[in-house]
Amino acid sequence: MAAVQWKNPVIKWIDYRLPIFTMVHHDLVDYPTPRNLNYWWNFGSLAGITLVIMVLTGIFLAMYYTPHVDYAFESVERIMRDVNYGWLIRYLHMNGGSMFFLAVYIHVFRGLYFGSYKAPRELLWIIGVFILLAMMATAFMGYVLPWGQMSFWAATVITNLFSAVPLVGEAIVRWLWGGFTVDNPTLNRFYALHFLLPFVILGLVGLHMWALHVHKSNNPLGIDIKSPSDTIPFHPYYTAKDMYGLGIFMTVYLFFVFFAPNFFGEPDNYIKANSLVTPAHIVPEWYLLPYYAILRAITFDIWFIPAKLIGVIAMFASILILVLLPWLDRSPVRSARFRPLYKQFFWLFFVDCLILGWVGANPPDAMLMGKISLLVIGQLATLYYFAFFLVIVPLLGIFERPKPLPESISAAVLKPGAAE
Repeated sequence: MAAVQWKNPVIKWIDYRLPIFTMVHHDLVDYPTPRNLNYWWNFGSLAGITLVIMVLTGIFLAMYYTPHVDYAFESVERIMRDVNYGWLIRYLHMNGGSMFFLAVYIHVFRGLYFGSYKAPRELLWIIGVFILLAMMATAFMGYVLPWGQMSFWAATVITNLFSAVPLVGEAIVRWLWGGFTVDNPTLNRFYALHFLLPFVILGLVGLHMWALHVHKSNNPLGIDIKSPSDTIPFHPYYTAKDMYGLGIFMTVYLFFVFFAPNFFGEPDNYIKANSLVTPAHIVPEWYLLPYYAILRAITFDIWFIPAKLIGVIAMFASILILVLLPWLDRSPVRSARFRPLYKQFFWLFFVDCLILGWVGANPPDAMLMGKISLLVIGQLATLYYFAFFLVIVPLLGIFERPKPLPESISAAVLKPGAAE
C-alpha cells in the first residue's frame, strides 16, 4: 500500500506514525470497484450505517433503562415521556431493527441472485451468515427488554425450545433463565448480551469488509475483473450513488419513526408482562416469522426423534444451510442473468420465503378461504425451502446450460456506440 502525500501537516504527522488516513484513502477513495455495480449493491453500506445508528441509540437508551422486572417496563415509559427526545431515540432504535433486517435480507437475496457466495468469496459469504445469526440473537434479546406481554411470552416460548435438545436441554434452559422460570435473572442476562452482541457484530462486519477487499466485490455479470478498464475508483462514483440510496432509505426509515412508529410492533407489548395471562397469539417480530413458520411446520415424529426437536433443528438448519451453499452450487456461472432455470427457481424461492413469513404471522390452526390449513401451506413451503438448497441448486449446477458470458466487464458496459 503506497503512502499518500498529505498536505495537511497534522494529518501528515499522524499518518507517518499510524497510516490510518492512507488506509482509508486506499479503501474508500482509490479502491478499484467493478464499473457496473447497480443500486442492489447499496444495501451493504446501508446495513452498515443502520448498524451504527443502532449502536449509538442503544448506548443512549442503556443510560436510562433499568434491567429489573419491577422497573423495566416503567423505565421504558419514562424514556418515552420524561427523557428529552427519548421517544425519538427509542423509535429510531425500535424501527432501526426492522430497517437493519430489511437491508440485510435484500443484501442476502442479491448475493443469492448474483452468485456472490461462489469462489473465491466463500469466506466472505460465511462471515455474512454469522452476522445474520448474531443479528437474530441480538434482536430477540432486545425484544425481551421492554418487558411487555409479548416480550415475556416470546422469551418463555423461544427459550423453552432448547429443552428439546437431548440430555442437556433442560440445563441450557435453566442457564438461560438463571433459575426455574423467566424472571429477573433472565432479564439481566438478556440485557447484558443485548449490549455486548452489537460489538461482536461490528467485529464480524470488520472481518466481512476485510474479506471483501481481498477479492473485490462481485458484480451483476458475475465475471472477474480482467483489466484496469473493468474498474473505477470508489469515490466519487459510488459514494455519490450510495448517498442517493441513503437518502431514499432514510426517507422510508424516518417515515416509520415519525408517522408509524408502532407499525412493526405488537399492541400487547404495551401491557406490562404478566405470567398469569397468556396472549391470544404469540408471534415474533416480522423478520423472524419465516423461521417461526418452519419451526411450527414440523408436527410429526421421525422414529425416536420428537417433532419438537426436529422443528428446532429445521429452524436452525434453515439459516446454517446458507454456509454450505458455495459447495452445493457447482455451476461455473455466478450471475442468474446467464442462468435462465436458476432465475426461475430463485424467484419461486423468494415467493416461498414471503409465504413462510405470512404463515408464521398467523395462528397455526387458521384456514385459507376456510378450506386449506395454513399448517399444510407452511409444510409445503418448508419443503420447497430445503429442496431449493439441497436438491434444485445442486441439480441445476449439473444439468443447466447457462448463456455465454461477456468477455469482460468493460466489454459489456462499453458496447459499440455507448460513448456516443
